Amino acid sequence: MLPVRNRWLLTIGVMGAMIMQILDTTIANVALPRMQTSLGATSETVSWVLTSYIVAAAIAIPATGWLSDRLGSRNLFLFAVGGFIIASMLCGTAVSLEEMVAFRVLQGVAAAFIGPLSQTAMLDVNPPERAAKAMSVWGMGVMVGPILGPVIGGWLTESYNWRWCFYVNLPVGILTLAILWFLLPSRPKQTRSFDTLGFAMISLAVAAFQLMLDRGQHADWFSSWEIVIEAMVAIAALWVAIVHLGTAKRPLFDRAIFKNRNLVMGMIFMVVIGISTMAPMALLPTMLQNLFGYPVIDTGLMMAPRGVGVLFTMWFAGQMMGRIDARIMIMVGLAIFAFSLRQMAAWSLEMDFWPVVISGFIQGLGMGLVFMPLNSLAFATLSHNYRTDGASLLNLMRNVGQSAGISLVTVLLARNIQISHADLAKHVTDQSVPGINLGALDQFGVLSDSVLGFADAMINKQAAMIAYIDDFYLMAGISIAVLPLVLLLRKPKGKAEVILAE
Repeated sequence: MLPVRNRWLLTIGVMGAMIMQILDTTIANVALPRMQTSLGATSETVSWVLTSYIVAAAIAIPATGWLSDRLGSRNLFLFAVGGFIIASMLCGTAVSLEEMVAFRVLQGVAAAFIGPLSQTAMLDVNPPERAAKAMSVWGMGVMVGPILGPVIGGWLTESYNWRWCFYVNLPVGILTLAILWFLLPSRPKQTRSFDTLGFAMISLAVAAFQLMLDRGQHADWFSSWEIVIEAMVAIAALWVAIVHLGTAKRPLFDRAIFKNRNLVMGMIFMVVIGISTMAPMALLPTMLQNLFGYPVIDTGLMMAPRGVGVLFTMWFAGQMMGRIDARIMIMVGLAIFAFSLRQMAAWSLEMDFWPVVISGFIQGLGMGLVFMPLNSLAFATLSHNYRTDGASLLNLMRNVGQSAGISLVTVLLARNIQISHADLAKHVTDQSVPGINLGALDQFGVLSDSVLGFADAMINKQAAMIAYIDDFYLMAGISIAVLPLVLLLRKPKGKAEVILAE
């Protein structure tokens, strides 16, 4: 444990930095249409505003541990927060797409360090007996941030201007930076050689994979040579990175870290959590706005109860850690999460907003019971020397899972809409529509076009609802399928084991 003068004030500063960074992964999404007009971009090129941030963060995350040892954890954290503030200001002043993409790259690089360093700082300034509560506080920001992002972004865009989605970081960031400057302690610097080849291969693999996922839907996936090349590069670079990690004298990540079963299982679960938690949040805004006709602000408010559920169960899990087996809490959380997705699979176009609110709250309860105990178990038997590297790996896996999950449900949504449309359309016949001779509509000219257009729109709407339901079933199945893997996590045997691990 590192000495600190005011732990609670420092916690506010650390959490402020982390929430600010998490919010920026989703806050700009709702402002893209306004950005497109203002920056003179097309509907395809404006997506680079999101892609550039995601790819830059993914590339930089693996270097967090080495930079923290070389520069000092305090210096790197301050640099990351300061860089994020400056990049946010520049994003708000961008006048062209090229400028915006360049500034988002800088913002993504700074954001990559904030996540792992904030998690490490929360563990470093709290004694082992308070580690679970520290992780519950940190986890609240991680899980609530993406939920609040669209709400805040939508309100700022509608009430002021899309540029305020970035300017809002300035007051929060400056206050956070001041707190960290005066209170944040630092780990001792360590001499550690940099594994250039390992970093290059991991970064190339992650960047190519992220590009493939983000560009796949626009380029029609493997029908495009761009996507094929990106997939091949990702596979080749990952293979070289794995071989190098197993044979190099001084790899980027110490091989001993992968002998810790809890951390490795935590990485696997982070991919699953990224898929199952972010996919619903990516699907719901478009579903509620396009199919049900809710405005942006109302959509955000309807999703807010999910955050209330997360806060409640994370607080509860923090209180119960040490009294209840954390693995039991994770399994209960996964079951609750799957149950909420099963509820969502029973939605229909005739429902009001209450099913969205109720299932969202229940889903939040499950998310909180999974995320906090999982983070605590992942670090419970890990030496403090490996905390920053472990945190960077967990954050990297969560980001990969989020990108993979969003791409997976988006692809299935588009494909299932087409399939369901064809299935529904073939049942629209003279027998299924009594009183109307469909074959004779052509003689009515413009009126026939209106009738057929209305019928097609109704079929499209029903097909889209079916496709969303299919995605909800899929995510529920994934949540249930990983339940047995929880048993592979080790339950720490108390304080003695943590001391021994260090």
